Amino acid sequence: MSVATSAETLYAALDLGTNNCRMLVARPTPRGFKVIDAFSRVTRLGEGLGATGSLSEAAMARTLDALDVCAEKLERNRVGRVRLVATEACRRAANGAAFTARITERTGLRPDIITSREEASLALAGCASLLDPLVPWALVFDIGGGSTELVWVRNSPVGQTVMGVQSIPTGVVTLAEQWAAELASNSGYAGVVEQIGRAFRPFESLHTIGSLMTGNLVQMLGTSGTVTTLGALHLGLERYDRSKVDGLELGFADIAAVTRRLAAMSPAERAAHPCIGAERADLVVAGCAILEALCRLWPLGRLRVADRGVREGVLLGMMRDDGRQARGA
Repeated sequence: MSVATSAETLYAALDLGTNNCRMLVARPTPRGFKVIDAFSRVTRLGEGLGATGSLSEAAMARTLDALDVCAEKLERNRVGRVRLVATEACRRAANGAAFTARITERTGLRPDIITSREEASLALAGCASLLDPLVPWALVFDIGGGSTELVWVRNSPVGQTVMGVQSIPTGVVTLAEQWAAELASNSGYAGVVEQIGRAFRPFESLHTIGSLMTGNLVQMLGTSGTVTTLGALHLGLERYDRSKVDGLELGFADIAAVTRRLAAMSPAERAAHPCIGAERADLVVAGCAILEALCRLWPLGRLRVADRGVREGVLLGMMRDDGRQARGA
């Protein structure tokens, strides 16, 4: 969906992931953009995908219902330019392309099934403004529902250059479904962490990140529900507050302490916590396992939390294409 832009044009970015359907509606500003409307719903589009290789009818129905809400918001806000990106679930599913055709037929939205490299690049673009410009290298990661992306970045005060990208088909939904029993015990959890770490080691071998980790040459930035949830729990928030979590620095010792607390909770206790909730109660420990594998392989000691990512990257990209924006939000 695209129209001629004007000073009042609104932009919308939709991110159709394995676990969530998210949307931001925004207006360009001199320093980035101002969010006008937002939407997020857990749809579990990738539920059962690892076992069947296809999106289930129930998962597609939930997602279409969520996209109906998005389409109504787009019309109500008279949005001028829209981009909907679909990620790992639609990439992997045998019926992914057929499902995106159904989305267009029902809502008028035209999904782009993007590559893992573009997904990683959009996540970086969305959160790049949180990087310290004086630290020359950055390891940026995005733990999603169906995949985890790593981006190795050459960083400077004038911008970033992507030096390498790796995507593994393991995210919080796929891991929780396939390794639920293992994640429930200490020994099983440790084994899962080791297995994930093995999947990331080729990235280390290729880029030798470990050789640069002394002397404050490398920073780590995480964008995902896992790191934002851990940030909120570390701060002891009674309700999630983006303004307190976005940009927060977390020490690895803090991450380990929160992970231990989560592991000690029952599923019911996790579901009852207002910063986790029933929809993510079975996913948060899986996210911790992926994060622990990253922290073990690259023991930098601290990371920065980003409550921003693909949607923000999509918005900034459209605005730059239209000559409306040059910097991150």
